[in-house]
Amino acid sequence: MYNNILTCALILCVWLQPLHAATKRQATYGSPVQAAGSPNSPSFTLTNEQQASLPPIPLDIYQDSLLPTPLLPFKHGYVTEIHRVVTPDGYILEVHRIVSSPLRRSSKALKPVAFLQHGFLDSSATWVMSGQEHGLGYALADEGYDVWMGNGRGNVYSRKHILYDPDGSRSDREKFWSFSWHEIGMVDLPSMIDYVLNATAQPNMFYIGHSQGTTAYFVMCSERPEYNAKIKMMHALAPVAYMNHAVSPVVRLAELVPTALQRVAEMLGAYEILPSMDLFKLLGQQLCRDTSPIIAICESVLFLITGFNERNLNATLFPVYLSHTPAGASTYQLVHFVQEAQSGRFCQFDMGTPQDNMQKYGNPTPPEYNLANVRSRVILHYSDNDWLSSPIDVRRLHKNLPNAEMNHIPDEKFEHMDFVWGIGARSVLYEPIIASMKLFDKLVGMQTIAKNLVNYQQNYL
Repeated sequence: MYNNILTCALILCVWLQPLHAATKRQATYGSPVQAAGSPNSPSFTLTNEQQASLPPIPLDIYQDSLLPTPLLPFKHGYVTEIHRVVTPDGYILEVHRIVSSPLRRSSKALKPVAFLQHGFLDSSATWVMSGQEHGLGYALADEGYDVWMGNGRGNVYSRKHILYDPDGSRSDREKFWSFSWHEIGMVDLPSMIDYVLNATAQPNMFYIGHSQGTTAYFVMCSERPEYNAKIKMMHALAPVAYMNHAVSPVVRLAELVPTALQRVAEMLGAYEILPSMDLFKLLGQQLCRDTSPIIAICESVLFLITGFNERNLNATLFPVYLSHTPAGASTYQLVHFVQEAQSGRFCQFDMGTPQDNMQKYGNPTPPEYNLANVRSRVILHYSDNDWLSSPIDVRRLHKNLPNAEMNHIPDEKFEHMDFVWGIGARSVLYEPIIASMKLFDKLVGMQTIAKNLVNYQQNYL
């Protein structure tokens, strides 16, 4: 029965693929660095035709459902930029920057850097699409941080490669989509971090990740420990590494047949899962607005995956959420997460058979990530109602990290997406995070002054 369900789902993905290729948002930019408000950027001014067909939702909600990430803050007076990073293996990643806030006058120079990395099936939009009062990207920019928002390979903003077409021949699609979150941690994050530090002339940065954005970070620092020195402090929102206590029905269903899921995907050529499509945008605008009679169904579908907490969700923004999420991912990312849930290990991708693992790793089972290498300071923010990041799994992760602290969200209904979309996230989570970042810089500054004073006394007194 479960095999039939998953086979049907993957067949649906294949059927939707050409529709996605015809409707995907593909903005073309001439320069690797571009101001979001430049003339050749997409405009958020509505045409007469758009105004004539305007759905019965507020104008600002409709605009935000159409705008790409950089123009969401730009609309409110923030200075934003679009950057492109080419990885060593040829993926073209788009990184979005909030240079400054209208609430304070400041230049690009001498500002602490905050790098934000989204979760699975998400994008940089997750940090700003909840609006100025609730988005973490806005909160950081308002406090004077130089905010950079990454996009992992395969999502709507990083769906390009120097050689392979993600919608081209089967050979091109297979080569483009042959990655999981292992490659995002091993290649994408280091490439984006190096680019940002070089662009800002800063030696290190703050890192904030949500869900898969934490998974990829742990991969990076485990396998490439030299990157620990480039991170001042890492804030892990709903951290995901061990997953054997995840209670999401979707994860548990897929966990029953992870190998079949992978094989059927390969057989059908369904290498991509839930790409960003105008179909989702239309559903959000027409069916999931807050006055819709089926809004409860929209909420239930979301909560079925991540956990229930309708009181912390701004239902008015459902058209915006569905326009930006899902943002697309490789099927192998999902398979890799399902393997984690089934095995109870935080390890590299299981190739499917002991023979295949032996050929790739020299061992019949995939190697575990060495979390002892994650030496940067890590704060694990978790909650009791998170169906993907179980408190039991977070405690196990904390035990295996050498320099980690835990922060329990006191709201007993706080769920997985509340960490980025929740109405109450700013007061219960973002403000304490920013306070800890400021304290960190202050203490480092005091230590530097004390060190310089000691050096002066030793050399000149």
